Amino acid sequence: MTTDAMDLSTLAKYFSDEDAARELLEQMRWNGNPTCPHCGGLNPYKLTPRKPGAKTRKGLWKCSQCRKQFTVTVGTVFEDSRIPISKWLLAIHLIGSSKKGMSAHQIHRNLGISYKAAWFMMHRLRYAMRSGPLSTLLHGTVEVDETYIGGRQRGRGKGMRLDAESNKTPVVALVERGTGRVRAMAMQRVTRDNLWKVISSNMDTKATMMTDEASVYGGMVAKHETVKHRSGEYVRGNAHTNTVEGFFGLLKKGIDGVYHHVSRGHLQRYCDEFAFRYENRKTTDGERAAKLVAAAGGKRLTYKQPASVSQG
Repeated sequence: MTTDAMDLSTLAKYFSDEDAARELLEQMRWNGNPTCPHCGGLNPYKLTPRKPGAKTRKGLWKCSQCRKQFTVTVGTVFEDSRIPISKWLLAIHLIGSSKKGMSAHQIHRNLGISYKAAWFMMHRLRYAMRSGPLSTLLHGTVEVDETYIGGRQRGRGKGMRLDAESNKTPVVALVERGTGRVRAMAMQRVTRDNLWKVISSNMDTKATMMTDEASVYGGMVAKHETVKHRSGEYVRGNAHTNTVEGFFGLLKKGIDGVYHHVSRGHLQRYCDEFAFRYENRKTTDGERAAKLVAAAGGKRLTYKQPASVSQG
C-alpha cells in the first residue's frame, strides 16, 4: 500500500489486526529493508519457531552481525509502550491529519485508553516531530519574528511591558520563504544574545533576513530588511513578515482552540508539532504519517522527561 492511499477508511483493517498493524509499521519504517537498531546491520532475519508447536514472539528479528534481537519498535518513541501498535497507527494518523492539533482528551476517547496514557503518547509523537540539526541552514529569504503564548496576567493591561513574572512565554520563529522550512523555539526571554544564538545556528549568514523594526535584530546579518509595523507599514515591495506571522496564527489557533492551555515546560513540544505540520502542509495525510514514523527512529522518551524539559 502506498503512503498516499493511507486514509482512515483504508487503514481501518490495520487498526483491528495487530499483526497487520505491525507489518504496516515495518513497511513504513524500513520500506522492505529491515535495519538493526543496535549496530545498523542491514541483513537481519525474522525469527520463526524451529519446532512444531513452539512459540516465538511475533515480529521478532535477529541481527546477523551483532546477534542481538529486536522488533520494529526498538529505538523509537514506540519502544516499551504497552499501547498496541494498531492504536499507535491510529494516533499517528489523527495527529498528522488534523490541521490544528489533536488533544489528549480526544485521543483518550477515540482510542479507549486512559488520559494519562494518551497524554504521554501525544508527547512521544511530538518528540518524534522535533527536527534534528539542519542539513543545510535556512537560506534565501528568511523571515524572523517573535510572539507570546499564554494568557494575560491579572491587572496587566494590553501593551504593558512583559517581565519575568508574566505568564506569557516568548516564541521565536524563522521561516524560509518558498520551501516553508521553519524553526520555532520557546525562550525564557527575548534578548539580543538569545536571538543571535538561534539565528546563527539556523540561518545562513548570506541569507536576507526580514523582520519588523525591533532594534534587537539590528546588525546581525549583512542583508536585513525591515517593515515598520508601528507606522502601519506591513508590506514594502518584497519586504514583509507575513509568512512567519501566518505560522504564528496557526500555532496560536491550535493552542487556543484545541489545547486551551500549554505550560512553559511543555511549550517547545507544541512548537515542534506545529513546525512539523507547517513544513508538511502540502503533503497528503498518508505521506505525513509516513514521515512521522520515519522521524520516530532513534528517539526515546521516558515518562519523566516531558516535565523536566527546560526552555533555552
